Amino acid sequence: MKKSLNQRVHHSLNHSVHRTLLTLLLAAGLNASVTAQAANTNDSALIKAIDQTLDQIQPEIIALRHDIHQHPELGNREVRTSQLVAERLRKLGLEVRTGVAVTGVVAVLKGGKPGPVIALRSELDALPVREQTGLPYASTAKGEYEGNEVGIMHACGHDAHIAILLGVAEALAKHKSQLAGSVKFIFQPAEEGPPGEEEGGAALMVKEGALENPRPDAIFMLHVSAGESGSLSIAKGPTTASSDHFTAKIIGAQTHGAAPWRGIDPVPIAAEIILAWQQIPSRHTDIVNQRPPVISVGRVDGGQRHNIIPESITLDATLRTKSDGQRDDVLKRLEQISTHIAEAYGAHTEFKVDPRNWPAGFNEPDFVDKVIPSLKSAAATGNKPFKVSTTSGYAGEDFWAFGKIVPALAFGLSVTPPHIPVAKAASNHSPFFLVDDDALIIGQKAFSRIVVDFLANKGYGIKKKAE
Repeated sequence: MKKSLNQRVHHSLNHSVHRTLLTLLLAAGLNASVTAQAANTNDSALIKAIDQTLDQIQPEIIALRHDIHQHPELGNREVRTSQLVAERLRKLGLEVRTGVAVTGVVAVLKGGKPGPVIALRSELDALPVREQTGLPYASTAKGEYEGNEVGIMHACGHDAHIAILLGVAEALAKHKSQLAGSVKFIFQPAEEGPPGEEEGGAALMVKEGALENPRPDAIFMLHVSAGESGSLSIAKGPTTASSDHFTAKIIGAQTHGAAPWRGIDPVPIAAEIILAWQQIPSRHTDIVNQRPPVISVGRVDGGQRHNIIPESITLDATLRTKSDGQRDDVLKRLEQISTHIAEAYGAHTEFKVDPRNWPAGFNEPDFVDKVIPSLKSAAATGNKPFKVSTTSGYAGEDFWAFGKIVPALAFGLSVTPPHIPVAKAASNHSPFFLVDDDALIIGQKAFSRIVVDFLANKGYGIKKKAE
């Protein structure tokens, strides 16, 4: 049957409308694709430009690390180091605040476009360790620690952290017009712990507003360690352990070493307490469902002479746990054991826990997944391995005091020089700890990629913590 004229016209109009709509949809899709491709190209071009800047400044950054390494300073005493950091950041045009938490430095780099705020953190302090590396720029510095003269060394790699972050700041500052957001650089004193009874570290930085004006949407840290130079790693879930410093002073009664029955000898009591404490991980912990705690007595102090039984012995120790609940339980057991064993022999115990606790660390798995591409890309620039782990050790890190306020994430960079077998490499805190300068740029590229990707992706939609 032939269609009427009206039917043919109606059909023709519908076909035209459909074709027009299809053309518009295809064009919209093409434009969206082109826009996305352009965004990716811009980010890729920005990363490439930043990498080129980092390549150019490496000799300067390496020389800077050597200078910092040669002039280490203990916690809350990092006067020269903080001045050096602040001066370089000011020259880059950043807004710089000094004197935060005694010697800390906080600086803000504002990008050319509005967007999220990301924070990067480095430590400033060194350790009371006498360096034995034999490096031409080895530290010969000395200082006072707990009333004693000690050697000072960047035995934990904080000199590398400072140099890496300053390199990142310089590269990003050069390309800030292309950044969609702001970058906050936090240089923290006393990560290894403040001296004596002083406040310090990340907790004091938080208290003094290091995370405010502006408050970052997330904060990141890198830590160097022994391992294949330039390789990167990140843990999903638990990272560092909580770290507590505690003491138990066992008080007996002093007497002649030839007549111990005339007094109360705290020495064997202290020995028995130490052994009993070690039963907590093996006999009082559900090792099927949780990681056991680590209890280590680092110092046993007491006595004046070989033939005098001392009045008291002090046990100076650390506790490492993987959760707040476990921490509370173990601290209670430690005190009960020391108190009851001492009382059984007629002595008594003064048990004290340092209130300056370092919380346990935790990388949120979803957050890790979002950052993995940035780390993989950085490792690939040096043809270096990248590893994601679900296990972690018992080292402490006060960075997680920041993590109580804003979302936080930590990752690792291995720095053992290639001529040293990894199995024989000295660990952090060793007087023989070494950093391969060639690994520094991998850390800088990792941070730079994290910043660019985080800002370009509007902070990955990470939820802010309640203020």
